[in-house]
Amino acid sequence: MKYCTQCGNPVQLRTPQGDNRPRFVCDGCQTVHYQNPRIVAGCLAVWDDRVLLCRRAIEPRRGYWTLPAGFMENGETLQQAAERETLEEACARVRDLQLYTLFDLPHISQVYMFFRARLIDVDFRAGDESLEVQLFRQQDIPWSELAFPTIGRTLECFFADRVQQTFPVRNEAMTGLHNRRQEQHQAS
Repeated sequence: MKYCTQCGNPVQLRTPQGDNRPRFVCDGCQTVHYQNPRIVAGCLAVWDDRVLLCRRAIEPRRGYWTLPAGFMENGETLQQAAERETLEEACARVRDLQLYTLFDLPHISQVYMFFRARLIDVDFRAGDESLEVQLFRQQDIPWSELAFPTIGRTLECFFADRVQQTFPVRNEAMTGLHNRRQEQHQAS
């Protein structure tokens, strides 16, 4: 960041009085510009014994499979964000959303939150950000072609929890090292 979004003056990276972290601070108007993690919301949408996956049409990881998800917008709830992203990426409508997985990714300043949800119907298709959309049974999941470790981990948890029909909310931190190890595991 070079300039203040409030007054246009140059900003400096320094620790403001009473704070404990470096922030961009405007010397002109004294505005402190906080940079906070971005929230990604999505759905693990289920129809019978199958889950809905989208093949990404955009970078990063174009051509790889993912759960429908994306960045939360201002003015919407987490659930609204997950429903919107599912509609945008898979043209699918969901109901009965239950928070299921929450992943902290401090190395990229993101938080991922996935809801378990039921598809209202099977009238879905690829949205603008998807090449294709498909329902998969557990044995047919393209594990080596999943876009992100959070997707693989959510699916692993779901299929394990489905055996007991108990779906606790899971909260995990995923570090850069964890992601590289999981990607190596999936590739082998």
